[in-house]
Amino acid sequence: MKRILPLLLFIFCFLFFTCKGQNHIIDSLKRVLKSEKEDTNKVNTLNSLSRQLINLNKFDTSLVVSNQALVLSGKLGYENGRGFSLNNIGVCNDYQGNDTVALKYYTDAMSIFQKTGNKRGEASIYVNSGAIYINIGNYQKAIENSLKGLTLSKEIGYEAGYANGLQNVAIAYFKQGKYTKALEYDFKSLDNNQKNENKVGYAHNLCNIGIVYADMGNFPRALEYYYKSLALDQKIGNKYGAAYNYGAIGSIYFLQGNNQKALECDLKSLNMELEIGDKNGCINNYGLIGEIYQNEGNLSGAMDCFNKALALLRETPNSEGMAATIALVGRNYFKARDYPEALENFFKAIAISKETGNNKGIVDNYANIGNCYAAQKKYSLAKAYLDSALYLSKNTGNTLQIETVYFSLSGVDSATGDYKAAWEDNKNYMICKDNIDNEKIVQAEMNYEFDRKTDSAKAAQDKLNVMALKEKQRQKVIKDSLWGGFSVMFLAAGVFFIQRRRISKEKKRSDDLLTNILPKETADELKATGAAKARSFDMVTVMFTDFKDFTQISETLSPAELVNDLHTIFHAFDNIIHKHTIEKIKTIGDSYMAAGGLPIPNKTHAKDVVSAALKIVKFMEAHNQQRMKEGKPVFEIRIGINSGPVVAGIVGIKKFAYDIWGDTVNLASRMESSGEPGKINISGSTYELVKNDFNCTYRGKIQAKNKGEVDMYFVS
Repeated sequence: MKRILPLLLFIFCFLFFTCKGQNHIIDSLKRVLKSEKEDTNKVNTLNSLSRQLINLNKFDTSLVVSNQALVLSGKLGYENGRGFSLNNIGVCNDYQGNDTVALKYYTDAMSIFQKTGNKRGEASIYVNSGAIYINIGNYQKAIENSLKGLTLSKEIGYEAGYANGLQNVAIAYFKQGKYTKALEYDFKSLDNNQKNENKVGYAHNLCNIGIVYADMGNFPRALEYYYKSLALDQKIGNKYGAAYNYGAIGSIYFLQGNNQKALECDLKSLNMELEIGDKNGCINNYGLIGEIYQNEGNLSGAMDCFNKALALLRETPNSEGMAATIALVGRNYFKARDYPEALENFFKAIAISKETGNNKGIVDNYANIGNCYAAQKKYSLAKAYLDSALYLSKNTGNTLQIETVYFSLSGVDSATGDYKAAWEDNKNYMICKDNIDNEKIVQAEMNYEFDRKTDSAKAAQDKLNVMALKEKQRQKVIKDSLWGGFSVMFLAAGVFFIQRRRISKEKKRSDDLLTNILPKETADELKATGAAKARSFDMVTVMFTDFKDFTQISETLSPAELVNDLHTIFHAFDNIIHKHTIEKIKTIGDSYMAAGGLPIPNKTHAKDVVSAALKIVKFMEAHNQQRMKEGKPVFEIRIGINSGPVVAGIVGIKKFAYDIWGDTVNLASRMESSGEPGKINISGSTYELVKNDFNCTYRGKIQAKNKGEVDMYFVS
């Protein structure tokens, strides 16, 4: 179900039938339809035809057939037929990028299957909705639904649902950078397909494992799996898979700097994609070939490829692909020093990225614009856009983007004579670079673990060899130490003390960085044990804030102004909650989230949070008065608070993030959205904890989204 996006490092593919086989099945189904009566058998045939058309990417035709099945099953009162028709319509919308619409159809289908007790239908919906949640970035929900789907599929012997569920889970973990878990499920899927003699699925598993190794930077291992997948696809005549693998292999050679081999593979892939009529594959390859030409300085050749990709993208509803390709066009103009054209394309790419909520695309293009202005020596504009890129990249925690932006900022600050700022930029750039190098070490260890699993005999022998080498080195050290005597001991002691001072200094820096992003207690547990367990808290108080009409206000401000305003406001919020022993959880755009009563439980959490909220309101009143004097738009704040149980813990393995989950959090968010500007809206549970400390006005039972009617109070 995963849509293929251009110019990404070939994510996962789900092509389980060859084109020739599909066409044969479709012809047979059409012949059957001509002679069938208007009964449930015809509904089933129409739904089968719809699924085969989906496999050929003929979504418009599939939608027509699915709707015919839906209408007929409705006339017949055939509920399961309606359910599968709705499911197929959801799949078509999924492929066409209509995630919200697809989820609605899946939800309607699920209610039918649960009513009729159709477990196969339920399993399909769980797996399909899992793919949707991957598309929209809700990976936890994707894993949850996909696991339900594959468990149910295994229970009833539904092999396709089980296989797709495993792949969904692998993709969700991959998208989060959890390579160990991604490979775990890839290998489970590999074993499943080998057991069922599913050669096409097995070939895809090999390719998917190659993708994970490629993203980890282990290019030799990635190539090994890609070539294995290619050989199997060629053997079984799967042209889609073979074309895909040639493109994936080309992308690796490009990353290794071997443009000639990359171009050779990508052209093979492109010719095959043109032959079988795979538009998404052609878009991928035009983008990759264009990047090769661009890298070699053939800008006209690159532009030709990008224009061909754009022409296909206009026929395919793929907004993220469109934004990525337009950005490549912008970089092509930038290399040609046509800065006005470059800027025009970068701004177009940002607009599309904002529509799709693609934060990575927004950051990349802010940085592109900053570099473009810097090349024109318009340093104030360059600084503004690079500052915006830095702020957003820090919010998303993308270390690689932060590193790149700091590098650009150091050049701009140096060019304007602000050498102190340039030095700070360069220092931060080096810190980011060190962090990325550390991540690569972790990835290398993961590589070893999985190499060990796939070749245990070799690993065991390697271990014995290492032990023998260490023993030999130890004997040599003993021998040398006897010859060296006390002089060696004194030298070793000197080195030891120098190293200890250096390690102590580096450890302090590491500890400071860790405690800046995690609660101290959690950071201490992580350092002591290498992991931090999720914890349940019986009673905490959660606060959300955001600003009314923030999107409209942001359009009236320059990026630099917007970033500076948010920084000023959130800096003040940080100081306020710190004084009330409240834990800041995160910021999401203009939303600020904090909680009292964790990681160390206390009995004053509700009073602490409400007190902090009152000070935040007071600060915003003073801040807005100053903005009105300056003729600037004001930020009208809404604050929502709720109390109850939560689960708290660390998310991710690459960039640690402390977060909280539970219905308490969801209701706190509803308190904020159901409130009014300049007021603090609290739930009934919070009111019971603070009614003796604050004056509160009962609002009555207010309708909250997905929560029904909820008791709400305004704090005076």
